[in-house]
Amino acid sequence: MVLQAEEGRLTTSPVARVLVATAVPAERDAVARAFSQAGGQESGGPVVIAAGVGPARAAAASATALTEAARDGRPFHLVVCAGIGGGFAPEAPVGSLVVADEITAADLGAETADGFVPVTELGFGTVTHRPPAALVRDVTAATGARAGTILTVSTVTGTAARAAALRARHPRALAEAMEGFGVAEAAAAHGVPVLELRAVSNPVGPRDRAAWRIGDALTALTEGFGKLAPVLEGWTPA
Repeated sequence: MVLQAEEGRLTTSPVARVLVATAVPAERDAVARAFSQAGGQESGGPVVIAAGVGPARAAAASATALTEAARDGRPFHLVVCAGIGGGFAPEAPVGSLVVADEITAADLGAETADGFVPVTELGFGTVTHRPPAALVRDVTAATGARAGTILTVSTVTGTAARAAALRARHPRALAEAMEGFGVAEAAAAHGVPVLELRAVSNPVGPRDRAAWRIGDALTALTEGFGKLAPVLEGWTPA
């Protein structure tokens, strides 16, 4: 399901045009449901896409959507990466919402005898994007989400040792997922601000599918975006 704002509203309204990039259709539908319940289909609202799993697919799909919108004279003013993800206990329990004040690629770098070295310490690239601070504050106030670092990983954590290693390198980390940094890279290439919002479906650590609460997390995602809709409608790009 893709929500498009009405043609007249897109060309005449001061409301920012927003792209929401999720990984899979279930996440896309959970987000889109919130806007439908709020009347987004009729009044105009964000465009919601399922961009694919992982940073590369998410970056490619987001960049394509941004490029096509700019080409058509209807550019996006904000990109939101959204979905479910793993939460670091005890700060981000299952069912809670987290919003990124830093979107960080946790495994972009090199393994050395002295440990992991991010690409920035190798002398090139970037590993962190920072969403607008005022927008993050508005999101936390509206949704009750906790703000902190959301890590982007190419391999989901499945052991206590890796979870501990990630927390040691990123002590402010609240959650991990697989798309945020890719979406942020696409947004940065277009000069568009980015935001990441996640509902926690499972604890980061030993892989235990019995502990996953995907349905609950998707429900929390819908509820979170229902509360977020007025913030997005009222947000003005700098």
